[in-house]
Amino acid sequence: MNRLLAAMAAMGLLWAAQAVAQGTAKPDLAKGEQIAKQVCAACHAADGNSAIPANPKLAGQFPEYLHKQLANFKPQGAKKAQRESAVMGGMVAGLSDGDMRNVAAYFSAQKLQPATAGSKELAAQGQKLWRGGNAASGTAACAGCHGPDGAGIPSQFPRLSGQFAQYVEVQLKLFRSGGRTNDPNGMMRGVAARMTDPEIKAVAEYAAGLR
Repeated sequence: MNRLLAAMAAMGLLWAAQAVAQGTAKPDLAKGEQIAKQVCAACHAADGNSAIPANPKLAGQFPEYLHKQLANFKPQGAKKAQRESAVMGGMVAGLSDGDMRNVAAYFSAQKLQPATAGSKELAAQGQKLWRGGNAASGTAACAGCHGPDGAGIPSQFPRLSGQFAQYVEVQLKLFRSGGRTNDPNGMMRGVAARMTDPEIKAVAEYAAGLR
């Protein structure tokens, strides 16, 4: 577990360094809003507060994380997309890197309307895993990277507080099965591989209710 945590910390520093090195121009929120309304609104709502549990809430998420995900959905030349999705692949196909940065900045600037936990009992189980992990299976605590309140760490780990439980559960299972592989250094795959279905469901439920 110590090696995993060290790898997480190293990748966090790398992401931050890359963000500084890129020195990109200031995003255009007006252009980002236009893209959001034309391309993203049907699934994520114009302000990023999706009403569909299968589609993540984007409002208030870190712009660096949103940009990375959008870029990962897009094939690079002959290479397949790092994060494969027929729907999202089509959505980003016509977007430039500047477009993706603009829409990421726009959604980040919107106020999150958080989801809620549907089961207090399940959320209580998730709280234990979130804060302390599972020493028996070697599962790291979610709070170590995403924060005790799920606020995440800018440029490193996404905000999960108030995200739909259904979406978080699906993503954890995809990481566990290898269906999603765009986590740097396999960090999330390493964590999810140690989690059972009940543990994943409990953690997802707890994240939905975090504030």
